Amino acid sequence: MLAPERQKFILDELSKEGAVTVSRLALSLSVTEETIRRDLEKLEKSESLRRTHGGAVPIEGTTYELSLEKRKSTNVEAKQKIAEIAASFVFSGDTIFLDASTTTFFMSKELKKLKNITVITNSLRVVAELSSCEHIKLISVGGLVSSNQSFVGSLAERSIKESYFANKMFFSSKGVTKEIGILESNEQECGIKQNMLANSECKYFLCDSGKIGRVSFAKLASLADIDYLITDKVPDEELAMALKDNNVQLITE
Repeated sequence: MLAPERQKFILDELSKEGAVTVSRLALSLSVTEETIRRDLEKLEKSESLRRTHGGAVPIEGTTYELSLEKRKSTNVEAKQKIAEIAASFVFSGDTIFLDASTTTFFMSKELKKLKNITVITNSLRVVAELSSCEHIKLISVGGLVSSNQSFVGSLAERSIKESYFANKMFFSSKGVTKEIGILESNEQECGIKQNMLANSECKYFLCDSGKIGRVSFAKLASLADIDYLITDKVPDEELAMALKDNNVQLITE
């Protein structure tokens, strides 16, 4: 089993059990305890869990994310670059989904320059940014308001699934690996994005280089489910080849 697969298994176990031990993980995965410790160290560095003596526990529960303010200040330059590139793929007459990620919030600032587009989103920040633009039709799905300043839950998911379709979707996530695909740390946001993916024709994954190789416990999509990956740096050869094998176009500038 490769490292990303082991790490996903660890996060799955953590989600189910609330805590994991090095010895039990080593036995379950048929690897050494030292291998498990290295996996836990990497997951802790990516802020996916907190190591303890002999094991690990979740950080603020299994749906842990960086706080909104911290995410807004993380890799800002890269996210702004990606947002600019993404906005260049939006044209007059387009209907687009935007998720509630920080990168799509930066993208919404670029979209203010455009006319005759329709934006469908669950992000309160995107709504606030675009609400004064008379030349943009803005649709916000309802639902439970999360700490991420977004609408989530069954009402929001049903609204997207039954009522809205787009020719393009732009979204981000917690991480991506060549073995597993695109991963999320928040199950509620994951559900929203999956419904957007199902109801859109062309899918653009916005991924700053810091998320490449990062593992989380909820699988959002396979590489084959997207059409474009927009990032700020050329990824390693293995991921680039996996994208090519899945007919995903890589865009870096």
